[in-house]
Amino acid sequence: MLVRYRKNYEKIAMGLLSFMPNEKDLKQLQQTMKNYETNDDWHLFLWKQEEDFIGIIGAIVREHAVEVQHISVNPSHRHQGIGKQMVKALKELYPNRSLCANDMTAPFLDKCEQ
Repeated sequence: MLVRYRKNYEKIAMGLLSFMPNEKDLKQLQQTMKNYETNDDWHLFLWKQEEDFIGIIGAIVREHAVEVQHISVNPSHRHQGIGKQMVKALKELYPNRSLCANDMTAPFLDKCEQ
């Protein structure tokens, strides 16, 4: 289930985002978190399964589109369809907007469309 990011989830969110190749650098990761916390168009969601947060998806919500900026699943939970479930849940959350990707998330979103 998607859960909207809150400040008390910061360490969990940073841990999940750090699995993305472009978020390995601490300064970059801190800037990304700041963007999600301060920019009204940037929305971050964690994926909760039972009692654990095992995935994260972040997007910029625009008037007609939702651009997926980040998507990551804990390595021990990969290849179980969780990423696809997060994309589907995000689509359901914003039904009147098209879903698009940035350069980093495009390969994964293309797989979800198949």
